[in-house]
Amino acid sequence: MDIRIGVTDTPREVQLKLNDDTDRASLKVSIDAALAGESSVLWLTDDKGLEVAVSAARIAYVELGPEGNNPIGFG
Repeated sequence: MDIRIGVTDTPREVQLKLNDDTDRASLKVSIDAALAGESSVLWLTDDKGLEVAVSAARIAYVELGPEGNNPIGFG
């Protein structure tokens, strides 16, 4: 699953590819908590094990890609 996070005052987005078996409902709960101010940092782990922290106060938007692996082309 792909995720894109817009960060205020920054022209680039945070883009990560999460494991296909990532629990979407749990991820949404974490995002909701960060946006509601219940947590100060949104922690995410990509499909290679890289951990990324995004300051909850700086999140402008979050886009979640479709569930599953839907490759296009020869890749």
